[in-house]
Amino acid sequence: MLSRRMLGELNDQINREFDSAYKYLSAAAWSEANNLPGFANWMRLQWQEEIEHAMKIFDYVNEQREHVKLQEVGKPIVDFKSPLELAQIVLQYEQDQSAAIYRLVDIAVEEDDKATQVFLQWFVEEQVEEEKQSNYLVDTLKMIGDSSIALLMFDRELGERKK
Repeated sequence: MLSRRMLGELNDQINREFDSAYKYLSAAAWSEANNLPGFANWMRLQWQEEIEHAMKIFDYVNEQREHVKLQEVGKPIVDFKSPLELAQIVLQYEQDQSAAIYRLVDIAVEEDDKATQVFLQWFVEEQVEEEKQSNYLVDTLKMIGDSSIALLMFDRELGERKK
């Protein structure tokens, strides 16, 4: 059984995951509009992952015989100055998600909720990977600089991502 505090925090995390998904979908739309189909592919895959994360928590709360309470998501950024700015914002999304997951773990420890601690371990590991991928975007785009040819090659690389 989840404590009221843990339940509230998990419901908030479901919202953060859906909000993050919405941000990624907006980033995919911007990428498509700016002739960056590889970036759009990458962002759509991230959108899908965020939905999966939200649903994983959604299912966990239901398995604990508790009530999921969905909330409103925020308005995403719809325009970016450059692919680098987009990548930097994506990295910030993921760093914020990591901080939220770590906070959930701390609360689960405080509440002596061992089941939720175990459940959240997957998310801790996932966020390490998410930040790694986001850092790769930023670092690569910094190396690319103003090279259109390098950006085209990187966009093609991102278009090859399957999951």
